[in-house]
Amino acid sequence: MPMWAGRFSKEIDERVNDFNSSVKFDARMYKQDIKGSIAHATMLSEQGIIDKSDSEKIIDGLNQILSDIETGKLEVDPTAEDIHMFVEAELTKRIGDAGKRLHTARSRNDQVALDIRMYLRDEIVEITQLVKELIRTVTGLAGKHLNTVMPGYTHLQRAQPITFAHHLMAYANMLLRDLDRLKDTYKRTDKLPLGSGALAGTTYPINRQRVCELLGFSEVCQNSLDGVSDRDFCIELASTVSILMMHLSRFSEEIIMWCSWEFKFVELDDAYATGSSIMPQKKNPDITELIRGKTARVYGDLNTLLSMMKNLPLAYNKDMQEDKEAIFDAVDTVKLCISTFIPMLSTMTVLSDNMRLAAAKGFINATDCADYLVKKGLPFRDAYKITGTLVKRCIELGVTLETLPMNEYKKLSDSFDENVYKAISLDTCVNERKSQGGPSPESVKAQIEYVIDNLERY
Repeated sequence: MPMWAGRFSKEIDERVNDFNSSVKFDARMYKQDIKGSIAHATMLSEQGIIDKSDSEKIIDGLNQILSDIETGKLEVDPTAEDIHMFVEAELTKRIGDAGKRLHTARSRNDQVALDIRMYLRDEIVEITQLVKELIRTVTGLAGKHLNTVMPGYTHLQRAQPITFAHHLMAYANMLLRDLDRLKDTYKRTDKLPLGSGALAGTTYPINRQRVCELLGFSEVCQNSLDGVSDRDFCIELASTVSILMMHLSRFSEEIIMWCSWEFKFVELDDAYATGSSIMPQKKNPDITELIRGKTARVYGDLNTLLSMMKNLPLAYNKDMQEDKEAIFDAVDTVKLCISTFIPMLSTMTVLSDNMRLAAAKGFINATDCADYLVKKGLPFRDAYKITGTLVKRCIELGVTLETLPMNEYKKLSDSFDENVYKAISLDTCVNERKSQGGPSPESVKAQIEYVIDNLERY
């Protein structure tokens, strides 16, 4: 019989009970629910709201339930309405009337809000650690490829020479921003709603600051209506992991391209690729494709939360039960993707020769040719036009800027001399881009140091 059955004269329809139940997905919060109840019982006793002996029985009973669930001795009843009712019913079954006193001065509304905040705090910490591990993997790989020249792209066209390390550090910086967002999200999740009651607080002389201290929250929610009806932190976390998934998806898309024969810049380890059921030559980058697909799934979770909350009046509404499946799915998905991406990336073979060969094509040193003329005193726009004409001439002759004869250079400007060949070599193009954030080895080393140093903040 439900805890709230006193108001009703007939039993709820079994189909409604199944429809109403959330225990199938909120059972994962059993630890947070029990810890929250222990803190609540401790405070009730300290405030003289319940007897100390009852509080001790409640706390001992809750600790035993926690132990029994974790050892598999006790299974959560799948017919229970939710994890909160299951724990309370089990406690009352074990210790009798003392268990019925646990719910004094609280509502399931603020209990639910507490559990989800506690659970997501733990999840944010786990995601943060995974992102930090991924960043270390990326920067470690970058450190090995400071001199691996490859083409940089705009519009998916070869544009200018960079290094593989420089390219990787772009993702390291994206991930560093993700850590910032996770940190901010944690800050707004780390507020105690317990004590808000159903919506209007309580007449009991509770001590919310004491519960805040016991559960390690930074502060209490300042308004009881907001305390039980706020799900901004769920939406913010879903948004944060959506951006994180977008970064993983972009990285995955590039790996997918780099694995193709059209690029052949990298090769995935056999343990992180699959074959074809009909084409024996195939080696498919399924992991990266799945990450790309799962990104859309996380976006859907964010949209679910936004749509669910957009027209809810204060305070709590049953619609808000839908928050858990969406945010749990988003969290589970991002953790699965990162934990798979890390070993895939660390075991990937980088085909440096193919990268350099691609960089040698496509006139990606044209800007450096123009810069050469600018350093000789020509205005950039004049140098730009001359270099564009040189590229056109190279195409007509079937050569590159590096192999274009000097007499062809001289036809367009007397400022050219033999030094131009050194100025437009790939190594010079990369090594001379020493500006902060650029692709030169010394610049990328500084970028790696910056990222690693900043990891200590999280």
